[in-house]
Amino acid sequence: MDQTLLAASVASAWERRDTLNPTYQGPERDAVVATLRLLDEGSLRVAEPAADGWTVHQWTKQAILLSFRLMPNRSLPGLGGAPVYDKVPMKFSDWNEKRFAEAGIRAVPGAIVRYSAHIGRNTVLMPCFVNAGARIGEDTMIDTWSTVGSCAQIGRNCHISGGVGIGGVLEPLQANPVIIEDDCFI
Repeated sequence: MDQTLLAASVASAWERRDTLNPTYQGPERDAVVATLRLLDEGSLRVAEPAADGWTVHQWTKQAILLSFRLMPNRSLPGLGGAPVYDKVPMKFSDWNEKRFAEAGIRAVPGAIVRYSAHIGRNTVLMPCFVNAGARIGEDTMIDTWSTVGSCAQIGRNCHISGGVGIGGVLEPLQANPVIIEDDCFI
């Protein structure tokens, strides 16, 4: 499904979000799942650079919010094997050595990344937290005890120092996500 159709389907679901729940099966659910997958793999972004600044795709934020209505809470493997009870799986929960090598990232113990966050090649994740919809550019380090909030956009060749909290914005929908451009040291 192309992005125009995805956006229209997500917008349709958003208009009737109060009627949606984890038992709902239909095209809008499929659109939400597809949007999260595209965000996760990096072929779609919540915000992207444009000629006159940044373009924010608000419908991608709607898809993330809708996923909280459509997905049930369930027991999931968490850090160090300790279970969590959540709607969003951990990005690396089913990754093996080959998958990490193909992605070209390094994630040390304590790196927590939620599904739908994209991590660029040659990125190092120290013990940190990266939330849903975030995007981390190539050649970037997210250092110890740093947090990258929902939908935040971190550029390439950045270093987010230990203990830094980069805010995320899912709501209100019209609010734009935090954007750190390329070559920044925070």
